[in-house]
Amino acid sequence: MSLLTLGINHTTAPVHVRELVAISEQNLRAALRKLIEVPQVKEALIVSTCNRTELYCKVTQMHEGKKDILDWLNAFHNLKSDHTAPYLYDYQDRSTVHHIFRVACGLDSMVLGEPQILGQLKTAYQDASKAGTVGRDLNQLFQHAFSVAKEVRTSTEIGANPVSVASAAVSLSKKIFGELQHHSALLIGAG
Repeated sequence: MSLLTLGINHTTAPVHVRELVAISEQNLRAALRKLIEVPQVKEALIVSTCNRTELYCKVTQMHEGKKDILDWLNAFHNLKSDHTAPYLYDYQDRSTVHHIFRVACGLDSMVLGEPQILGQLKTAYQDASKAGTVGRDLNQLFQHAFSVAKEVRTSTEIGANPVSVASAAVSLSKKIFGELQHHSALLIGAG
């Protein structure tokens, strides 16, 4: 048995491609049920945000599991593999562990250190647990990721300042325009 992550995110794909593979909250439970029916998949968890869609799975065979999950993702969204293949990444076993730790700590986010992803991971974990698709291995993986993220936030400066796209925009605006009380601005977000 192996751990496999298959995903797409803000560094690998433009918004219009990420939107093609996003899984809405309304479709998440159905997606989890369908994903766990893939022959190679024994455990499954889906993280789908505006900046990433990642499938975390425990598979019986890595090569076939990766192919089956990719086929499932494309079929679920009625896509051809050439629409998604250039943008996808995968991590296996130890690399999956390293990746989820980076994601949970906000090191793989559009804005370095943003804390929202940890809440999104916890929600994804709870949703998969309720759907019955998380077993011992994904449970262990995500519990460790939550612990690592908490430790990183408390023992480093990554959480010292409020971080978001909006706060980054305000900081940059202050550098450019000085005091902002006499300026009007419109922030159009990416998610």
